[in-house]
Amino acid sequence: MGLIVVAALVVAILLWGVSVYNGLVRRKNIVAEAWSGIETQLKRRADLIPNLVETVKGYAAHERGTFDELAKLRSQGQAQTDVAQRAQTEAAITAAIGKVMAVAENYPELKASANFQSLQNDLANVEDQIQLARRYYNGAVRDLNVMIEQFPSNLVANNTGFKPAPFFQIENDSDRAVPKVSFA
Repeated sequence: MGLIVVAALVVAILLWGVSVYNGLVRRKNIVAEAWSGIETQLKRRADLIPNLVETVKGYAAHERGTFDELAKLRSQGQAQTDVAQRAQTEAAITAAIGKVMAVAENYPELKASANFQSLQNDLANVEDQIQLARRYYNGAVRDLNVMIEQFPSNLVANNTGFKPAPFFQIENDSDRAVPKVSFA
């Protein structure tokens, strides 16, 4: 009788361990899927940047440094895989886009251009999607990290090699300031 109780207890612990492990795997895959969503939106934004730059370049050729900086950051961001580095680069891209928009403010004929207005709208939509994707990713990371750190699931996580995932956040407080972009 005692042997049956011990065997039932061992089976219950094993089933619990398998259940926790599967939950960790599911959450890890949700984090990967959420990161993929961020990358998709960042790629959409990166694809819009050359069109935006070319449109503004025709009106403001003397702003070459701003355009070159944006092109460099775009290339740099697409090559990065580390979440913290990518977040920093994307914050710099957002600031550089703000500078391009500020340049455009000085050219009323550019602001009136249907092509430029379309690019502005597309960029605003992509920025909204990036924010949604970041929130989803950070929520998925939060759920995974809580499970990894919370007792008793941390016993399974620590013994099976699960590590907390990094949040997609801006490290530098000055980068948190939203660049002033006027679409008027």
